[in-house]
Amino acid sequence: MNISQSIMNSSRFQVSEFILLGLPGIHEWQHWLCLPLALLYLLPLSANLLIVVTIQYESTLHQPMYQFLSILAIVGNGLATTIMPKIPAIFWFDTKAISLPQCFAQIYAIHSFMGMESVIFLCMAVDRYIAICYPLQYPSVVTETFVVKSTAFMVLRNGLLNIPVPVLASQRYYCSRNEIERCLCSNLGVTNLACDDITINRFYQLVLVWVIGGSVMGLAFVSYALILHSVLRMNSAEATSKALSTCSSHLLLIFFYTAIVVVSVTHLARRKIPLIPVLLNVLHSVIPPALNPVVYALRTHELVGFQRVLDLGDNVSRK
Repeated sequence: MNISQSIMNSSRFQVSEFILLGLPGIHEWQHWLCLPLALLYLLPLSANLLIVVTIQYESTLHQPMYQFLSILAIVGNGLATTIMPKIPAIFWFDTKAISLPQCFAQIYAIHSFMGMESVIFLCMAVDRYIAICYPLQYPSVVTETFVVKSTAFMVLRNGLLNIPVPVLASQRYYCSRNEIERCLCSNLGVTNLACDDITINRFYQLVLVWVIGGSVMGLAFVSYALILHSVLRMNSAEATSKALSTCSSHLLLIFFYTAIVVVSVTHLARRKIPLIPVLLNVLHSVIPPALNPVVYALRTHELVGFQRVLDLGDNVSRK
């Protein structure tokens, strides 16, 4: 009798929406951050779309390395678009409410896109490993079919593995608190508001991030370590320089991606300054797409079409 009554009370007080408060500790002046964050979103969004169009436009760029780069640009834009439109609504228009289904959908989208990014990094690492260490076998191994299968695996893997995250979160009872000290819906940020046990949520989050995601990034680092070992044994200084230049572009993004995840999670565990993991969570979704045009397009000489499109835009504006 008491058990059934408690369940009825829990469902009676089940919240219907969450309130995203924004960045903790700086609510009074967080609206000043909206403009730089918006620029950090809109400019890379346009640049990444330009990269995708350039790769499709230039027939010489229809190669696996650039096709993976195009997919990375699309996924990066998807991740940033998942959270950025809500931030101006919170900071400028005080539209802080978000329904439970929308919040759980955002959790699923963020986890899926982040997982896709890690798989793309691994695919690009494998692509460079085969190209540098086994150049004769590269054309027959890394083909268009390889890219299609890798992309399908990436989508299915992350689409299926991340389904339990919002499902488990939606099964919790949110009976009293509904204010989230964030500007986005994160799994732990939401489930910490639950009135019942969230051990299974934390366990699956741990498995998803450290075991599954960590293994993917670990394989990517192993691939680049093997590349480095092979490059250092090359007799040609020009080939060594070209290989290191290509791989360093990939490693810059991977190190940034991994560093933000590690710092955010470890700092969140210590709970010293709540603002740091929240801000890093936002930057993690915005900075990688912003770095793509700089790290890849501007450092890759083969992306001449990128410059041609820019020149075309300048000519049109002058006319």
